[in-house]
Amino acid sequence: MTVEEQAEINSYYDSELTRMINEKYGIAPLDALHAYLASETYRMFNDASLEMEEFSPMGIFDMWESEQVTGDPRNSLYLRRDEVA
Repeated sequence: MTVEEQAEINSYYDSELTRMINEKYGIAPLDALHAYLASETYRMFNDASLEMEEFSPMGIFDMWESEQVTGDPRNSLYLRRDEVA
């Protein structure tokens, strides 16, 4: 994947997560973006070894919400769906 392609993917996810956070929690868009960019979820998404580009924006949002509640995005039901089933 080229740097330009990765930047385009990141921009899409940043926009989607900002929109979802804004819509659900009423947080101003710039504050919503900052909340996402400052999160462990964002760091995980940008770790190429985790290959999270295959996750839907809703899955990443679920991880972000889980991080806000539990302090760890790995507690997300989206990630643990195999354990729950």
